[in-house]
Amino acid sequence: MVDFLEGFVPYDEKDAERYNRLRWWPGLTLGDLLDKAADVYPDKEAFVDSTSRLSFSQTREKADRLAIGLMDMGIQPMDRVLLQLPNWNEFVYTYFALQKIGAVVVLLIDRYRQYEVNHLAKLTGATAWVVPEKFKKTDYVPVINDVLKENPQLQHVVLTRGEKHQGYANLETLIDEAGLTQENMDRLAERRPDPMQAAHMGPTGGTTGLPKVVPRTHNSHICSSEYATRAWDYGNDDVCLLAGPMGHDLTFTKGFLGGVFTFAKLIILDSIDMGDVCRTIEQEKVTAIVWVPTLASRLLHYDKLDDYDLRSLKKMHCGGGASLPDLIKKFKNKIGGTYYNAYGGTEGQTSITRTHDPIETAFYTVGKPTCPYDAYKAVDPDGNALPPNTSGELLIKGPGVFTGYYKSPEENGKVFDEDGFFRTGDVAKIDEQGYITLTGRVKEMINRGGESISATEIEKLITDHPDVVNVAVVPMPDPEMGERVCAYIQPQQGAELTFDAIIDFLRKKKASVIQLPERIEFIETMPYTKAEKIDKSALKEDVGEKVKTGN
Repeated sequence: MVDFLEGFVPYDEKDAERYNRLRWWPGLTLGDLLDKAADVYPDKEAFVDSTSRLSFSQTREKADRLAIGLMDMGIQPMDRVLLQLPNWNEFVYTYFALQKIGAVVVLLIDRYRQYEVNHLAKLTGATAWVVPEKFKKTDYVPVINDVLKENPQLQHVVLTRGEKHQGYANLETLIDEAGLTQENMDRLAERRPDPMQAAHMGPTGGTTGLPKVVPRTHNSHICSSEYATRAWDYGNDDVCLLAGPMGHDLTFTKGFLGGVFTFAKLIILDSIDMGDVCRTIEQEKVTAIVWVPTLASRLLHYDKLDDYDLRSLKKMHCGGGASLPDLIKKFKNKIGGTYYNAYGGTEGQTSITRTHDPIETAFYTVGKPTCPYDAYKAVDPDGNALPPNTSGELLIKGPGVFTGYYKSPEENGKVFDEDGFFRTGDVAKIDEQGYITLTGRVKEMINRGGESISATEIEKLITDHPDVVNVAVVPMPDPEMGERVCAYIQPQQGAELTFDAIIDFLRKKKASVIQLPERIEFIETMPYTKAEKIDKSALKEDVGEKVKTGN
């Protein structure tokens, strides 16, 4: 019988029995994935960052040594450990070391500071934290000192790529001093966790502005990753560039974990400067990229793009935001290859267009669910399933989907229906073939005098304008209508756009009256979240302040 982590919502017994019996769950652990890769392709170059190039077997050796060092330090099974490392190879073998000893990894993106780290440390009850001493312009030691004052349960801090500090362990020393003796390897084998147990926690956005935490089991996370990998023909011949933060679910699950599953070569870049990106694609002969549309747009608008040979790039997997037709056309025209329009979430939802789909499918849909055993349905406000091609809230359930936020019973009561389906908060319609078209967010729908208006649909219309680089549509407060439509637009450099020009363009596109923005703000660049998504909260706050002050 599995000893489940307190605060984790286990799978329903009947569901778990079915997923295991039908082998939808593989019965592997996340640590097993690295061992399998090292057994099959021991000498294959697998992980390349700015300082090292490691084969699968070299990575396994470092992971095993570190796992032994962490056990000796006192990390116990099911201890939560904050993993906050940039896109370095150290992230890779630290993640697998923790999985091998049965710890629960809590992913943090490297840009989190005291505010987010304090919250996540307290929420998860983390007892250890793996963190750089310095990264770029950030000295993490003052951040660490502040967090420790608020979190006495954090007993262990492991510094990476730095000097030795009194009271803090050093990652490199833990590896160097651990011996791969038979006794140690036997101890390590005994720590292999149960695949049904929580293994991984990913932060996701919360209604309060602070992240919630999504626990994933070994079985569930591997199931989700396997089918997401197969769906876009990501294979062992691919050289995949990871430039988005490894601590973000898209990069982690679709790029990193998927690459390990399929034995691909991963180029782990700790920069999103487009010069660095282009140079890396050219030098490493990158064939695939996993990232958000924001970064894809930056690449395609990079003024020195033509200075580089990017002919090796054959695949671009974009999720975490809207991939609008103009962006997909630009990729096809400027680089070529296949643009995979994807949808996903930390909770386990994942769909993607397929290699042989017509390009128009990527224009207007996010493809089909990747896991054939997950159930997707659109429902009306009363929870009734809707017929094909009818918009409603998207609900999901299955072996690749989570079962509840960690220590959040009240929230879980709101986001799961009586049959265990997770309410994604996304508004979508599903056609007869299972293709999904996202039409908005339940929480982001603009309510103008009782009329629900999709911000996503307006964004799609405006993005077709040739002089528009980026657009975000948000509600602005209004005493009469409750909310009105405001569009923030980033024009092409040198373009002179006006309110009237945009409205005329929309009218020529046959947009309805309710799809015409009542206010437009032209800005030089969009604000972005730490996960490189457009920060709509900042835009809502900005327009709210403008309305309040009469600007």
